[in-house]
Amino acid sequence: MKKYLFTLLFIFSMIFSYAADADWGKTGHRATAEIAEKYLSVKAKKAIDKILNGHGLAFVANYGDDIKSDPAYRKYNPWHYVNIHPDSEEYVIEEASEDGDLVHAIRKCKEVLLDKNASIEEKQFHLKMLVHFMGDLHQPFHVGHASDKGGNDIQVRWFNDGSNIHRVWDSEMIDFYQMSYTELAINTKELSRSQIKSIQDGKLLDWVYESREMAEELYAGVNSGDKLGYTYMYHHMPTVLAQLQKGGLRLAKILNEIYS
Repeated sequence: MKKYLFTLLFIFSMIFSYAADADWGKTGHRATAEIAEKYLSVKAKKAIDKILNGHGLAFVANYGDDIKSDPAYRKYNPWHYVNIHPDSEEYVIEEASEDGDLVHAIRKCKEVLLDKNASIEEKQFHLKMLVHFMGDLHQPFHVGHASDKGGNDIQVRWFNDGSNIHRVWDSEMIDFYQMSYTELAINTKELSRSQIKSIQDGKLLDWVYESREMAEELYAGVNSGDKLGYTYMYHHMPTVLAQLQKGGLRLAKILNEIYS
């Protein structure tokens, strides 16, 4: 009996350990959503409040990851990233994944939210997903190489712990920074109107190419087995913070256009 109880306790400890790991990355997504809230128009705020039953964007920012454990939503897994062929200069829809990708995902979410015939349930689902996908878009390794699963196969040491470069950018730099999502959102860089406009200018593919270019630079600066820590943080945390801010500003732009 004691052996049985010990086995159960071990299994539950493993389950809860996995759940904790699955929570990594939530702070960044919520920060991006919180930043977007500050730049929403009155009309957009009113429409979003109705769709989300009074919840804010940060509340739903991790919905896209939260549903991954449900087999019913497995088809959406490829929507979190986009891989552009290394020899190609542009995203070509004919070469995109048959299961969809991040570009398809954002376009589909916008399409449903603009559809007057879509149900409130459809609009709620796709609004939650849009908030999440706009965060994914601004994490450079979500526009990385298919060959290494967006950096997931590039094993590194984060201080003394095993990790990979994708996870370092997804969560570990942000977690090490030890700020809540609201603190991150409040402490963004002060921008002029012209700087905000410059960030929001362009279309979806312009932002995809920007993240792709950044990813290529990051790939060039890391090798499997590297030990990353304070120096890496010093050089790259400002970029992480800038990407969170860009994601929020551009999410606000899209939502303001949808609900104009």
